[in-house]
Amino acid sequence: MYDTVIIGSGPAGLSAAIYGVRAGLRTLLIENTPVGGGQIATTDVVDNYPGLPGINGMELGMKFREHAAKLGCEFMEGTAKAVTASKVTLESGEEIETRTVILAMGADHRQLGVPGEEKFRGKGVSYCATCDGAFFRGKDVAVVGGGDVALGDAIYLSRFAKKVYLIHRRNEFRGARSLARQVEGISNVTLVMDTVVKSVGGEVKVRGLETENRTTGETVLIPVDGVFMAVGTRPKTDGIDGLPDMDERGYIKAGEDCITSIPGIFAAGDIRTKKLRQVITAAADGANAATSAYDYITQ
Repeated sequence: MYDTVIIGSGPAGLSAAIYGVRAGLRTLLIENTPVGGGQIATTDVVDNYPGLPGINGMELGMKFREHAAKLGCEFMEGTAKAVTASKVTLESGEEIETRTVILAMGADHRQLGVPGEEKFRGKGVSYCATCDGAFFRGKDVAVVGGGDVALGDAIYLSRFAKKVYLIHRRNEFRGARSLARQVEGISNVTLVMDTVVKSVGGEVKVRGLETENRTTGETVLIPVDGVFMAVGTRPKTDGIDGLPDMDERGYIKAGEDCITSIPGIFAAGDIRTKKLRQVITAAADGANAATSAYDYITQ
């Protein structure tokens, strides 16, 4: 019998493990890959985690994991199939009894699925402007998307990039009109509307995008040093039965205390409803979730 079982080995799950063990909870962390770390494991450089500027994402993830392991967290490789507040069932059929469950499966950035996108991920292709934008100071970049995130990314990047191309497949933005008006008034932002990205090109790093106008069929190569994909994220909630209430996009409803609609089940990190999804906010969620789990057990 565990006091808490954590599903997911990204910053939220590992932070929850650290705080759980330190609170005296017998803690098990279930990870579906031999090496954890979550999304940061695929990030070349993390430059916004306090005190560790420029650290490699895999290295940071391993530091989190080593910290949790040193304190006494137990680890198990597996994939969760169903959860209740007192049991986690794995795809293998194994059942793990527990007093609480912390959901920390994270979220994936939606991809365009075009040639070159995966090849240059971390080498000019980014899914987080606030994470990686500073690396492109004085350079030409592109943002792909038309919602609030894409508009916000274009505004943010315009402050230090030389030029920002905002590429959207429609003639009108889906985001807030106030944001659209702001973008339209920025001198170093060029709107590329009714246009789709066909491929990402380069050698060692990104050097340009092949685009196609949806109306005319005209193909244009836009030279850029970086491209920020802002086409949404997708929470990793598929395939698990018994999850708490979710919003219309599939994120688990939970506040800063990480308490969900099911007593004894908590949600931390990118999996939960929140505004900012970063390493630091995921780590904070992990601490809050473990604390809430402890309070639930001892109340």
